Amino acid sequence: MEAAILVLHVLVAIAMTAFILLQQGKGAEMGASFGGGSSQTVFGAAGATSVLTRITAVLAAIFFVTSLTLAIYARQNAQSYGVLPEIQAAEEAAASKPVGDVPAAPSAATQPAGDIPATPAK
Repeated sequence: MEAAILVLHVLVAIAMTAFILLQQGKGAEMGASFGGGSSQTVFGAAGATSVLTRITAVLAAIFFVTSLTLAIYARQNAQSYGVLPEIQAAEEAAASKPVGDVPAAPSAATQPAGDIPATPAK
């Protein structure tokens, strides 16, 4: 289900980008009103903007819903597959070790006297 929503999300993003690029900018309206040929379009003189705007709005709404759905899926997967359970398990394993397994620090008797310089006498 998550893969299908992800594919839909990508397709909607591509379609929304295409429809946004098809729309005319605000500067193109003045030239079109002086006989720029927009009355001969498929949608009519003013129909293209409203249809493209509506399609873009619907695609934006679908994009918003798929984004929220994918975020919910990601949160559920992060809770079940996160690193926090592994860290807690390692801490519990370290706390459950008996004290006898910890090696002791080497004593002064086991170290050779030649390696450690003597402190100067006062």
